[in-house]
Amino acid sequence: MESAIAKTSPKTRSGLYRLVYWLIVLGLWAGIAVAGVVFYYALTLPDTDDLWKVSQSPEISIYSVDDRLVARRGRRGGQALRYDDFPEHLVQAVVAIEDRRFFDHYGLDPRGLARAMVNNLRAGRVTQGGSTLTQQLAKNVFLTPDRTIKRKIQELLLAFWMEARLSKQEILTLYFNRVYFGAGAYGVKAAAETYFNRPAQSLTRGEAAMLAGLLKAPSRYAPTRNPDGARKRALLVINAMYETGFLDAAAAQEVANEQVMIVNRSSDAAHYAVDWTIDQLPGFVGRPRSDLDIITTIDPIVQLAAERAINKVLAAKGEMRNAGQAAMVVMTPDGAIRAMVGGRSYERSPFNRAVFANRQPGSAFKPIVFLAGLENGVKPDDEYNDEPLWIGEWSPRNYDGEYRGKVTVQQALAKSLNTVAVQVSEETGRRNVIDLARRLGIESRLRPHPSLALGSFEVNLLELTTVYAHFANGGRQTIPYIINSVTTGSGAILYERAPSRDLPVANPEHIGTLNEMLRYTMAQGTGRRANIKGYDLAGKTGTSQNWRDAWFVGYSGSLVAGVWVGNDDGTPMNKVSGAGLPAEIWREFMLTQKSMMDDVALPAGGGIRRGIGGLFDWLFGK
Repeated sequence: MESAIAKTSPKTRSGLYRLVYWLIVLGLWAGIAVAGVVFYYALTLPDTDDLWKVSQSPEISIYSVDDRLVARRGRRGGQALRYDDFPEHLVQAVVAIEDRRFFDHYGLDPRGLARAMVNNLRAGRVTQGGSTLTQQLAKNVFLTPDRTIKRKIQELLLAFWMEARLSKQEILTLYFNRVYFGAGAYGVKAAAETYFNRPAQSLTRGEAAMLAGLLKAPSRYAPTRNPDGARKRALLVINAMYETGFLDAAAAQEVANEQVMIVNRSSDAAHYAVDWTIDQLPGFVGRPRSDLDIITTIDPIVQLAAERAINKVLAAKGEMRNAGQAAMVVMTPDGAIRAMVGGRSYERSPFNRAVFANRQPGSAFKPIVFLAGLENGVKPDDEYNDEPLWIGEWSPRNYDGEYRGKVTVQQALAKSLNTVAVQVSEETGRRNVIDLARRLGIESRLRPHPSLALGSFEVNLLELTTVYAHFANGGRQTIPYIINSVTTGSGAILYERAPSRDLPVANPEHIGTLNEMLRYTMAQGTGRRANIKGYDLAGKTGTSQNWRDAWFVGYSGSLVAGVWVGNDDGTPMNKVSGAGLPAEIWREFMLTQKSMMDDVALPAGGGIRRGIGGLFDWLFGK
């Protein structure tokens, strides 16, 4: 054994020494490189002299497309609060949900970062972040929202700097005075006044838990527009407080049962549209640090007409038909939002049903199916058998329970026949239908089940209206938008929307054919109640199972409007279909917009204009 060691030892030691040597060399060079990068980014760190200058929230003025003032937000905050002003349960709630080891780390928490990575890997997506409160403060106070390596390194350097210079209490004081809580409220003082109409010092444990829950996604969970989401997040915070020992079981249950009253202090017009505008703002300019003027796409006349149409129809028939809510989105074919109504009364419920409520679209989804069929070679005059159909153990039924035998594709869409829609979807391929839906702007969850053709998967009204905007513009990509420009009070331009790219997402010939089919649906099919004689219009109804949701989305060459009617708790209406209240609301609104129906005809096959607006109605004897 000794002789064997003697034979191999010199070579082994020599190779081992060389490996260690080069590892050390490489390590040194890597360290030098990292130090160089860190030093370079350290030279470009922002000025920290204004760290303690916590001013009141900037004023944000929102203007309409014709430069009329719509609303003002901000000017809340006043003097910054001290650490002793913050309720202990607010500090505990934020630490529990955002940074459990805050009082133990030095700006970076490797354990928390590793835990977040493991949870994200298990979930298959990003569900948790690993940033500490100090890192979040560094980003909010000094840096832009850009997701770059440079910003992340600077964030770490600033976090280390603050941990070295400031106490934990001072860091939390800065954090609570600066952090964004949604609805234009920066700092806990503004948030407490905005949501609960009380001083921050008087926050209850339930209110503190709700505010702590907003930090993950302030715009998404703001209780003035998503009260259910805010309450669910608050329950997660309460559970985190229990896990970290800030609450025992009895106290946690008591806080969970607390009734948190949300108030609305806004006196703006176009409330839902203004909220959505504020939601979009950080994505364009980050956190506003000065007064801002936002020019939007909102048209006050169109907005008022949409609100009046909903209120008029529901006031007359809503109670009788057990229809408690409605929403409407109005846009131009290029995606400019002209009006957004998220419910009957913003004062009673600020939740925006046009954007955040996902519901089954029913047959209003079928134009996507038939357009996919057209792409696959289906023709409007192709015949299908409307008869009982089984796919495995699943079988679709028509709305009225009747079957009509041989029908054309155009007739099947106009009469909203479920069996034919499923046949077209199956022949075309469910994946192809989903692919087209994505191209047309549907981002919500879709799955390749046979019921896809019948609109069984939930979408929101903004998404569905955007789909129909593609039909109105001849198949060019449409991305809904509400902000045209953002400038500072001094006139500096922070954001200006670039012209839309003329990017086709569907063949204009197929779009023109679908428009003919949806014209026919308005003239002879389920959309008859929405039709307006003498105008070039197209559209489609939709009704979900058990009368829970009713839709109508229609369009001219210049304007697209989508309407949803239903109840917040999902209770069935009294046999309200898309051809009923939604079609009536749509028609009531469009009668006020005749100038927007008369100037541009709908794209026909190949994008060629087809005759005058009233010709199609005349051909069908209207």
